[in-house]
Amino acid sequence: MTTNLWSGHWNGRTPVGDNHRRARQVISPSGGIMRGKFPSRKNGRLVHHEGLLELDAIYLLEASPQVVRYREQPTTITFPDGGRVRRYTPDLEVTLQCGTSIWVEVKPAVFLAREDIRHKLQCVAAHLKRSGQAFVVLTDEVLRQEPRQTNVRAICHQAMRVRLTSAFAQSALHRCAMDLPASLARATQVLAAHGADPYSLLMAGLLRCRLDAPLSPETLLTHTTEADDGWFWLAQEHGF
Repeated sequence: MTTNLWSGHWNGRTPVGDNHRRARQVISPSGGIMRGKFPSRKNGRLVHHEGLLELDAIYLLEASPQVVRYREQPTTITFPDGGRVRRYTPDLEVTLQCGTSIWVEVKPAVFLAREDIRHKLQCVAAHLKRSGQAFVVLTDEVLRQEPRQTNVRAICHQAMRVRLTSAFAQSALHRCAMDLPASLARATQVLAAHGADPYSLLMAGLLRCRLDAPLSPETLLTHTTEADDGWFWLAQEHGF
C-alpha cells in the first residue's frame, strides 16, 4: 500500500533538492507495508519511506537541528558473513552539521530477537566499523517515544512550508530576544510580526522546548545555547 501524506504544491520557492536515486527500487509492492513519500524541507524533495516506522524516523530527522540532510537507501554494499558474501542496503544515511555520515537501520525491537536478523546486523556493524563508517540501529523503542513523536510531528506540520534562511531566522530571533523565554502562544504572536514562527526556529535549533509533555499554547520556549544545542536526541553517542 502506498500513501502520500502531503498533496498540493510547495508554498513559495520550488524546492531544490539533491537528485537522489535510491539504491534499492521496489519493483512489486509487498502487502502490509505502508509506503509513501514525505515532503522534506530539509532535503528539498519528496523522501520515500518503506513502512510507518521509517516515517517516524523521518519526522525526527527532519526536526533535528544536528541533522543537515538525510537520504533513503543511499547505497548497497557487500559484507562477509563467514564463507558467504552478502548484500546490505541501509535504510537511511544521515549527514550531521560536523560533516559526519551515519548509516541508519530502522527496525522494530521485536525483530532484533530473531537470530538471523541479529546475526546479519552484527556482521554489517563489524564490517562498517573496519571501514570507518558510523552505523546505528534505531528501534521503535527510540523512535516512538511519546509524547515526543507526537510533539515533533506537530512542530513539523506547523512550521513554514519554505525553510527560513539562517540569517533571517537569526535576525528574527534577535529582534524578539527581550520577549524570551515565552509561551508558545506568545512566541507565535511576537515572531509573526517579523515574518517568522517558533516552529521553524525550533527546527533550526534556535529555540528549544521540553518534549516530555504534550505541546500546548503554554509550552515554554527558551533560547538555545551553543553548549546545549540538542533539544532531543536519537543517538547521542553519534551526535544526533
